[in-house]
Amino acid sequence: MKIPKVWNKKNRVLLRELVKTDFKLRYQGSVLGYLWALIRPLMMFAILYVVFAKLLRFGGDIPHYPVYLLVGTSMWSFFAECTSQGIQSIVLRGDLLRKISFPKYIVVVSATLTAVINMLINLVVIVVFALINGVTPSLSWLLVPLSLLELYVLSLGISFLLGAINVKYRDVTSIWDVLVQAMFYAVPIIYPISMVSASSVLASKIILLNPIAQAIQDIRHNLITAETVTTWNYLNNPIVMVSPIIVEIAILLIAALFFRKKSKFFAEEA
Repeated sequence: MKIPKVWNKKNRVLLRELVKTDFKLRYQGSVLGYLWALIRPLMMFAILYVVFAKLLRFGGDIPHYPVYLLVGTSMWSFFAECTSQGIQSIVLRGDLLRKISFPKYIVVVSATLTAVINMLINLVVIVVFALINGVTPSLSWLLVPLSLLELYVLSLGISFLLGAINVKYRDVTSIWDVLVQAMFYAVPIIYPISMVSASSVLASKIILLNPIAQAIQDIRHNLITAETVTTWNYLNNPIVMVSPIIVEIAILLIAALFFRKKSKFFAEEA
């Protein structure tokens, strides 16, 4: 049955207001306010750069390693924030769900879009930092939004799936926080793929099949240097090359169906 346009407009307005509210509440009562959207990933970058680049001498053979590291930490922060906020969104909006009837997916989307706003702010900083570091602008920069979209699709799928489960089993949030910390070292954020391939070519190929790693490496390739190893220039099998994208789409579709099935019980359980 076709949905009346008035409902579509109502949903868009609700989504916009929830995004604005989430973004304001996140920094309410903070002295630095919205600046934390910039400070948090920059602090993480600074700590990792001092420890791994200066003390442990990582990245000496990588062109523009500071930008390489900043891209990795910023994109990882986006993924972690997006999934964390998305997973908790239904539980945090339980009162709203019990009072108003509207499509439940709007709550999850609004929470993840708040993370998107932070990511776009960080992207501006990355571009400025890249230019200062001597990175030459190129047409490949126009491909960066596609990789960001891939990362968002994956984050949204995980948020739908685990967010629906988290309504009934609240341990999901804590388990996911631990998994995110563990996955940080399973993705080439600090170290280059070449370091892994020097020990095991198979291991490096497996890492690149991770959709998160694939998206981050693509951004580095298009934004910083074509020397960056990606699934497209490292893996030979065309089917294997596109498998991370297939996984992202599959996760989103399965998660959306699961979320839709469980959403009828959210008002009672949240």
